[in-house]
Parts: sequence; C-alpha cells; structure tokens
Amino acid sequence: MTDPASTPTPEAPEAQRGSKARQLLGMKGADGGDTSIWKIRLQLMKPITWIPLIWGVVCGAASSGNFVWSVETVMISAACMLLSGPLLTGYTQTLNDFYDREIDAINEPYRPIPSGAISVPQVAAQILVLLFSGIAVAYGLDQWAGHDFPTITALAIGGAFLSFIYSAPPLKLKQNGWLGNYALGASYIALPWWAGHALFGELNLTIVLLTLFYSLAGLGIAVVNDFKSVEGDRQLGLKSLPVMFGVTAAAWICVLMIDVFQGGVAAYLMSIHQNRYAVLLVLLIIPQITFQDMYFLRNPLENDVKYQASAQPFLVLGMLVTALALGHSALV
Repeated sequence: MTDPASTPTPEAPEAQRGSKARQLLGMKGADGGDTSIWKIRLQLMKPITWIPLIWGVVCGAASSGNFVWSVETVMISAACMLLSGPLLTGYTQTLNDFYDREIDAINEPYRPIPSGAISVPQVAAQILVLLFSGIAVAYGLDQWAGHDFPTITALAIGGAFLSFIYSAPPLKLKQNGWLGNYALGASYIALPWWAGHALFGELNLTIVLLTLFYSLAGLGIAVVNDFKSVEGDRQLGLKSLPVMFGVTAAAWICVLMIDVFQGGVAAYLMSIHQNRYAVLLVLLIIPQITFQDMYFLRNPLENDVKYQASAQPFLVLGMLVTALALGHSALV
C-alpha cells in the first residue's frame, strides 16, 4: 500500500512553480535549488526590487513637462528604465548579497552565494558588468539628451557609490537605522526621478529638494522591511529602528514619516496653486492611513507584508500625481 504521506498532492506542482517564481524574483523566503547559472544570476539581481525604480523614471519624465509620446521617446525611456532597474538596481542587489554572504549563511543559507550555487569570483564579475553597463547606458542617454554636462552619468556613478557605502564596510550605512533607510528611500525615489527628469528636461533645485523631501516618506517605507528581521538585527548588533526604539514606537515613527511627509508635499502643491493635484494626493493618503490602522499598527511583525501590499500602491500613485502637478506647473 502506498504511504499517503509520500503521495504528492495536486497542489504540489503549483506550489513548486510558485517557489521557483519567488526564487527568480529574489523574494525573501524563496527556496534555492536551481542549477541554471543565468537563473541564479537573475535571482541575485532581485527583479522584484526593480519596479519602484522604473516607476521613478516615469515620475521624472512626467515632472519635466517635456515628455511627448513617440516611438523614439518611448524607446529612450525604456533605456532609462533599463539603467535604473535591471542594471543599477541589479548591481546594488548583487553587491548587497556579496557583502552579506556571511550573514546570509546564518539567516538565509539557501541564497545563491552561501549555498554555493555561484562562486564569489562569478559574483564579483557580475557586479562589475552591471556597473559598467549601467554607466555606458547613462552616457548614451546623456548623448541623446544633448547634455553639456553628463548629468545622467553623474547620477549613475553617484548612485553606484551610494550603493557601495550602503553595503560595504567600513561605512555600511545599512547598519544605521536612520542613515541606511534614508539612503534606501532616496535611492528608490529621488535618483530614478532625477534621471527621468534630466532625460527630458533640466534638472533643477526644486525637483532635487522636493524629491529628497519625498524620500523621507520613502524612509518610512524602508523601515517597514526592518520588522521582519528585528530579532536577527538585535543579535547581530544592527541598529534598525525597531531595535533602537522598540517595535511599537518604531511602527509609529514609520507611519508618521510616511503620512507627514506626503502631507508636506501636498501642502507644497497647494502653495504653487496645483490645488486639484494636492487634493488628489491627500485622497491617496487617506487609504494608507486606514491600512496602517487595520494592519501595521496593530501587529507590525505579522502584518508588514500585508500592509505593504495594500498601502504602497497608493504611495506610488501619489508620486505620479505629484510628478504630473510639477510638470503642469512647469508648462504654466
């Protein structure tokens, strides 16, 4: 008689495919086991993290006020998305795994490097290829835009350096809850926004300061990721906000930063007479507050992923609303 425990259930193949998909996307908790070197390289680049950077390019193009729909501009926008997403975010994520390989050997031994699925020299080669490919694409974008000063190339090099000091000793900004999370927030909001704006318009002080201000809301979003590893961070001496202030206080700091700085952006839009956009941004903040109360503040350790899935779409839509307001203001 066949042992029921050894008989595969109908759901098993689907679950296995789901695990493979999670692995390729670079999601936390995904099982390892893939032997294809190209799939392993893709896993290191964490495609799931490219989306906010690609969206940031869209926001930058919108805020320039100069984007027009054509085959050429769509293709050049796609090249900028390639720069911000697969190339430089892929570089950042691979670099981070390279410097976290000893910690991952304890916390996530199935990750490509600690599992031995890819060698350290192969990872180093991937980091260099992604970095120099990103700089080359950035230079090509500057040439297309006719920049006297290679703005997008400078942004690519500056972002790559920020990624290095975020992950690598001795600075390793990720060890500091405030600096690390703000660096992450600025990388996900400000940098791709600047690149998209510079591609179609002139990057100016207003855009720089406003997106850096917006990145403080991004800092709050980055803090959400710290709750899933609070015990490990405490044992390793990492000064995340939940470790420094406790889970409850850090949860309140997180949601207040998300809401207050978006509210500040809405106030700025009103000050430049973009009232309809300001009202729409406020309307997008309201459901975020609702989900904060429903999920995050009640149990941040259990509901962090559920909160992100439900609330973050409203945050990114708010970014686009802000970008459209700035683009409209530039045309007035």
